[in-house]
Amino acid sequence: MHIARLLIFLSIVALAGISVAADTLPTDEAAKALPATVGSFKGTSQLLPLAEPHPNQDNLISTAQREYRSDKGERFSVIAYTAKSDSAAYAIFLTQVKTFANVAQVKATAEAGTRSVVSDNQIAFFKGPVCVVIKSAAKGDHRVAMLDLAKQLAAPLSAGEGEIPVLVKHLPNWESVELQASYAVTPDQLKTILPNPAVEAASFDGGTEAVVAPYDSARLLLIEFTTPQLATENDQRISQALQQLRAQGQPVPTSYRRVGNYSVFVFDAANEQTANNLIDQIKYEQVVQWLGDNPNWLKRAQKEYTETTLNVLVTVVKTSGLAAAICFGIGGFFGAVLFARRRAQQANAEAYSDAGGMMRLNLDELSAQTNPGKLIGPGNSEEN
Repeated sequence: MHIARLLIFLSIVALAGISVAADTLPTDEAAKALPATVGSFKGTSQLLPLAEPHPNQDNLISTAQREYRSDKGERFSVIAYTAKSDSAAYAIFLTQVKTFANVAQVKATAEAGTRSVVSDNQIAFFKGPVCVVIKSAAKGDHRVAMLDLAKQLAAPLSAGEGEIPVLVKHLPNWESVELQASYAVTPDQLKTILPNPAVEAASFDGGTEAVVAPYDSARLLLIEFTTPQLATENDQRISQALQQLRAQGQPVPTSYRRVGNYSVFVFDAANEQTANNLIDQIKYEQVVQWLGDNPNWLKRAQKEYTETTLNVLVTVVKTSGLAAAICFGIGGFFGAVLFARRRAQQANAEAYSDAGGMMRLNLDELSAQTNPGKLIGPGNSEEN
């Protein structure tokens, strides 16, 4: 009897151990982000797995934590999360930021990693598929030391895409709502963030991602589908779900609309006009990229040639016109100066001379004799 009870007890303990082990992620990948020595910071503990599962556990492949101490004796606890993608790491980053005290007073920057947020005793950043959180147990402002540690931890990490998900930047006034937003790369994540039957009709096949952001009392949900076909199929399912909800008298979004490959929902808005104004600010920017050779290369080359030729022609015409204007201007200026000088000389002359001001013999005796004494008279010539 006692042996049977002992076996049952050991079985329960083993099952509990298996359950805990199943919930604990490996530390190998995350360990690369937490070396034993980081500049002037020394690791004071071994790498440890996280004891509790993360809310975004499905998006993680590895987690680890380690204690560090600076050369000034400051102690910090650091947790590294290695996610399945850059977008998943960004989703974890936004989740961690919401644990900050006075989150409304902090701002997102690029001081460490691709995106980072710093408070007096906590910092979080993400870079590529890695998200890191640094905490100080001591009271006071430890920003300088934490930021120094964060920069050194972020430096060797892969930058990945090097940008936050572009979907966030398509939110209205995205910079002011970014830290209050929530990002989802799986349907379970989105269901946790915004449970609604109409939202659950959307499929996350093909790399679908979504972001939810608050606007006063309203919440805007933006779902991006990777192809027009997926966007069309999901739009049809969502529209059918909305019709069923209305027929059953259940709550529905204030407004819904498809914008390009986006499905846009607005919940809890003051009125439909307010919701539509939010949706009107969503702009879908389509980018077409050929995986192989562009089949329209000839048309593209002809277009570039035509544009280049027109630009050259316009430039030549402008340059020629400018040169002609300069030449006419310079010629007109010097001509006017010379004309004015000649007029001044003519005005100052005592008499008109057809000899250009030179000496002229008065053979025809037509010119005025102002001083006859200087002329050779007829008597003098006879005497000679």
